Amino acid sequence: MKRAPAARRKGFRYEDRLACMILAGGAPALVVCLVFLWRSSFTATERWTYAAALVGVWLGFALAARKTVIHPLRTLGNMIAGLREGDYSTRAREGNADDVLGGLYAEANALSRMLSEQRLRAMEATALLGQVMAEIDVAVFAFDGARTLKLVNRAGEALLAQPRDRLLGQTVEGLGLTELVESPQPVVVERSFPRGHGRWSVRSSTFWERGLPHRLLIVQDLTRTLREEQIQAWQRLVRVIGHELNNSLTPIKSIAESLRTLLRRQPPAPDWLGDADDGLAVIAGRADGLARFMDAYSRLAKLPPPRIGRVQVTDWVRRVVGLETRLAVAVQEGAPVTVSGDGDQLDQLLINVVRNAVDAALATGGGVALSWRCDRSGLSLWVDDEGPGLPNTTNLFVPFFTTKPGGSGIGLVLSRQIAEAHGGQLSLENRSDRTGCRAILRLPV
Repeated sequence: MKRAPAARRKGFRYEDRLACMILAGGAPALVVCLVFLWRSSFTATERWTYAAALVGVWLGFALAARKTVIHPLRTLGNMIAGLREGDYSTRAREGNADDVLGGLYAEANALSRMLSEQRLRAMEATALLGQVMAEIDVAVFAFDGARTLKLVNRAGEALLAQPRDRLLGQTVEGLGLTELVESPQPVVVERSFPRGHGRWSVRSSTFWERGLPHRLLIVQDLTRTLREEQIQAWQRLVRVIGHELNNSLTPIKSIAESLRTLLRRQPPAPDWLGDADDGLAVIAGRADGLARFMDAYSRLAKLPPPRIGRVQVTDWVRRVVGLETRLAVAVQEGAPVTVSGDGDQLDQLLINVVRNAVDAALATGGGVALSWRCDRSGLSLWVDDEGPGLPNTTNLFVPFFTTKPGGSGIGLVLSRQIAEAHGGQLSLENRSDRTGCRAILRLPV
């Protein structure tokens, strides 16, 4: 088998082809000149001298033209090689912008500057991401397609009680994270890690790098957060119950001491029976108040889960508004819509909201209006009153906090619990168009 010539195997270089084309372009004129020169009356020496001069000019211009074309291309090739290697400092000499070559130089320089700025931004973003991952108290693990650990942050090292150098390169199975990585949706698990035992929020997802799927695992310790929430809940509970108990036990203790003093007096006062009866009546009243308080708290703490059914919003609103006899509530009906929910609990929710609005409106002689609309986000129902407004919205949903004489302070709290149990929200805010309050209920359709 014959081997091809080396020049053919490697290919005829572009600069050689260009030189041949330039020489070929001037060859006809050179041949004509030489023919006329040889037919002239010049001596042989003159003919060879002129012929050498013509050939020299022809070769000189051909080589100059070759260099004029090849040099810019070689410059651009060096720039592109530098860009490929990550060197963005090379710049081509700026030329005339109206010139084709000058425009090409300008575009190459602009590309180099753009890539340099992009690399700088990418480096800054990567540094920021690395700093954030190092500082957050959430364990982050990244596995490649072969289920090998490629990235772990400081919290992940602490969770597995191993340094980064020993963790990187281990498989999911070797780290004991198989069930967490394969979890299809976020879950809360209770398990032991080398760091300790507790409850953990686990989220696993897929991301792509260089066209290949990778797995991202995020593990967050919920033990401390839940413990803090429990402590805060107990503190709020103790504060509320202690406040209510002190309000009742303080007068009971005072009256009991007065009754003891009254019974020890010798001889007894003529009206001691009336004073004793009045004191015992106060003690009985405060005890009854404590009983009502505990009953209200029991209702708040034992709200049953909703029994889901279909609720027509128009019928629901008309039914609740019809129960309010102290003031006519203006209803601006929205589009007919049906929501899923517990009809009895939704009635209780809207009754509390409408009743609060009517109480506020009666204080100033104003009115109450109710309306609703439905969009992609769900049902939005609002109740507007023309009362005095809300002086402070901070404690509105604190259990047993009330601004109404004789109020229990659980109506709004119970209403919000019902709304959240249905996947919705309940909020109160002062109206922007006039004095008064607006209660907004949002429910999924």
